[in-house]
Amino acid sequence: MPRFAANLSMMFTEWEFLDRFKAAAEAGFEAVEFLFPYEHAPEKVGLALAGGELEQALFNLPPGDFAGGERGIAALVGREDEFRASIETALAYVHETGVKRLHMMAGLVDPKDPAAQATYRASIAYAADKLAEHDIDLLLEPINGRDMPGYFLNDFDAAAAYIRESGRPNVKLQFDMYHCELIHGDVSGKLKALYPLVGHVQIARANGRHEPDASGPDYPRLFAELDGLGYDGFVGCEYRPEAGTLEGLGWFSEWRKPE
Repeated sequence: MPRFAANLSMMFTEWEFLDRFKAAAEAGFEAVEFLFPYEHAPEKVGLALAGGELEQALFNLPPGDFAGGERGIAALVGREDEFRASIETALAYVHETGVKRLHMMAGLVDPKDPAAQATYRASIAYAADKLAEHDIDLLLEPINGRDMPGYFLNDFDAAAAYIRESGRPNVKLQFDMYHCELIHGDVSGKLKALYPLVGHVQIARANGRHEPDASGPDYPRLFAELDGLGYDGFVGCEYRPEAGTLEGLGWFSEWRKPE
């Protein structure tokens, strides 16, 4: 049976960030994820997590100037020192949350640029080796061009190639079914083909990035396929509630953590 992590960057936004942990726990989630914790002190994030008796499923490495439009720096030539320093920043939050997976955003740059490709490969190698010292997986996530135009890693097969080329067992695929549906379609086929590389799964309805349902992708069927594949990780609910977080949790009723 799938286990779900509420994405606190998109869900429970009716609460202040540090209050979202308790709200997610009370709604029946046993884990949370979010994009970035860096506006809050590591110990405060850790306390909020512990207060809700929640597991931290995932968060992202620092992305550069996100507010200014940057979407990661791992593939950006000339930003190597900043990228390496960002890993040390993230590790302070790792120690407070006990997270075992970090997502590395690539940045906005032409995926066919040889210099960007080389920089990205070097970033993967450096980050994977540093994170392996702490028993942490490094995740690569393809992101569709409609939501993030110009993003470097915009194809699941390309992501798989970078993972395999790295030769590092802690480099894995962040399989967001929403992005897969918009990039490739046939989420089921891609999931089965790439499953040996998968380190984390995320979901959202393709139409509007709202609550998951059968309208596309077919989540009831995909959840059963995850069970059949033996997936025992968390499924991150990275969606924007259509009409309020609690109001939209009907889909979650059969999977919520018992009180």
